[in-house]
Amino acid sequence: MGAPNELLNLSLNAKAVIPEGFVLLAMLGTLLVDLAGEETAAKWSPPICYAGLVSALVVLASQWNGSLQESFLGAFVADNLAIAFRGVIALSTLISLLISWRYAEKSGSPVGEYAAILLAATLGAMLLCGSTDLVSVFVSLETLSVASYLLAGYMKRDARSSEAALKYLLVGSAAAAVFLYGASLLYGISGTTSLKGIGIAIQDSPSPLVALSLVFVLATVAFKIAAVPFHQWTPDVYEGSPTPVVAFLSVGSKAAGFALALRVLIGCFDAFDTQWKLLFTVLAVLSMTLGNVVALAQSSMKRMLAYSSIGQAGFVMIGLVCGTEEGFSAMVLYMAAYLFMNLGAFACIILFSIRTGSDRIADYAGLYQKDPLITLGLSLCLLSLGGIPPMLGFFGKIYLFFAGWADQQYLLVIVGLITSVISIYYYISVIKMMVVKEPQEASEIVKSYPSIQWQTIGLPPLRVALIACVFVTAVGGVLSNPLFKWANDAVAGTPLLQDAIAIASKGAIG
Repeated sequence: MGAPNELLNLSLNAKAVIPEGFVLLAMLGTLLVDLAGEETAAKWSPPICYAGLVSALVVLASQWNGSLQESFLGAFVADNLAIAFRGVIALSTLISLLISWRYAEKSGSPVGEYAAILLAATLGAMLLCGSTDLVSVFVSLETLSVASYLLAGYMKRDARSSEAALKYLLVGSAAAAVFLYGASLLYGISGTTSLKGIGIAIQDSPSPLVALSLVFVLATVAFKIAAVPFHQWTPDVYEGSPTPVVAFLSVGSKAAGFALALRVLIGCFDAFDTQWKLLFTVLAVLSMTLGNVVALAQSSMKRMLAYSSIGQAGFVMIGLVCGTEEGFSAMVLYMAAYLFMNLGAFACIILFSIRTGSDRIADYAGLYQKDPLITLGLSLCLLSLGGIPPMLGFFGKIYLFFAGWADQQYLLVIVGLITSVISIYYYISVIKMMVVKEPQEASEIVKSYPSIQWQTIGLPPLRVALIACVFVTAVGGVLSNPLFKWANDAVAGTPLLQDAIAIASKGAIG
């Protein structure tokens, strides 16, 4: 009776997934109030979402540096890495919701349904961060993906939104099929769905099937983080989807993708790190180069940020390729920094689009004359994305480049530095468009832009999100050391990463 009881206790261990429980309750709550009518949903959905997400963040903070918790017969683990990425995802959802309500109200879309679907995507993304079994990985991945397809096409009356959802669905379904095929090969080779068990089974028996499964799994990971050449869906989906949805996809979905990369590649294929690191080196170079170069030619702000996000994924991959404690820590830190600077930029874009209905870069010409506060916020966030000191993005890139240089990843660091300079050009071009233009050279949209003072904007949630993101982004020099210590603790408190670092260190010494 001892063994069954032990399994039962392990499967019912709720401590590891309490944060997801709060998100689930919030999702069910928004669905229930939505049944009472649109007015009731618009009134009660925001506080329900805030309560669920804040409770999840509080519980995640309480679990930090705690004992290792497992759930679902070991298919989910709540180590520090999972807690860190789940925190980034929950916070990105909270900020995305803050900047969503006025946008959803203006578009005439049901608020309750939107919030429930976004929380479902959050639930899948958070569970994906701690999944240690092929079954739990796939269920979490598809929960995130299906909800993302619905969010992309949420503006039912907008043909571009429907087109974005269809493209995302087709490409995402192909990626899911590829992952399933690779997972079936891994199960056939190892006889288990546990990532750890698969890693042990294949470490001493390399075969063409293992190599094929590695390629399939890597393709799925690359699709999720929008790495070149698996990025084709990104510009169209970003341009056609509702802007708050794009904000979530750019941070929450990407964070879940990198968590998946760490779990699967290190958990399953650590014995083949030379092969997958070489592949990711190529992906990183292509992503940094294509993402930042093509962004130069964009006329839409959302498409520019889409290609920017592809380049940003290339920067984060530098830490993944390093495979060192500094590299992993820099990855976690940069995702946290990216959360604030990217969502801050999207908050400014939403404010502008609410007033003008446009996302064309040319229409921002002369914005400083009418709205200096949005201009300042967007400028600070773009400068941080470009890596200009003393913004938070500068320190995030410095830690990544230092980790890459220490690990002798000279090609990645040099490409990263060059493409960072390229990115600064198109970010500053937007700032110049807003600030330098003379009043008579302002766009027609800006000329008709209502001169509204900040205190009378009347968008409290959006205003709170914008202030918070811009503040954290601007004081990055003060916050970088505490954030890096937090990122170091995330790596130090994760046995999976520590084992990989130890093996890599022995290999380097040998």
